[in-house]
Amino acid sequence: MAATSECTVPADAVAGISVTDDGRLLGVVMVCGHRIDGATLYVDSPEVDSEVTVGSWVADRPLTGGLATWTLDSPTAGWTATRSPKLLTAKTTYDLYGWTKDNSWSSSSASFTLADRDWRTPGTLRYDDQGFGVVAGHPVRDGLSG
Repeated sequence: MAATSECTVPADAVAGISVTDDGRLLGVVMVCGHRIDGATLYVDSPEVDSEVTVGSWVADRPLTGGLATWTLDSPTAGWTATRSPKLLTAKTTYDLYGWTKDNSWSSSSASFTLADRDWRTPGTLRYDDQGFGVVAGHPVRDGLSG
């Protein structure tokens, strides 16, 4: 049993990716009830030998129950980039997920490629690797709201 099971941090949030009105990538985290302290963007694909962190952000205050967003390419009020992403490449698959500093909670991850941006419109969200939709009752915009 131990050889076939995987231990992981419990998820209590959903990470997603969207775009701003001017087409910039927007990280999104919807926290359900506990907290999320930050987010990481990484590459995890068959072409790469191991997981590679591309970007990482820490919220100025823990995110609790609600929606939080930030632009991936530049500073956003309420967020500090601990690793700013460099130029992202079109054919690479990226994953974005949220975490806590003490590893007590996490979010689901959202996978995307830059090719996904071609049809995405502001306010539309990609989440859980396959899901698409609009966050009902919550405008998807730059900054903290929650």
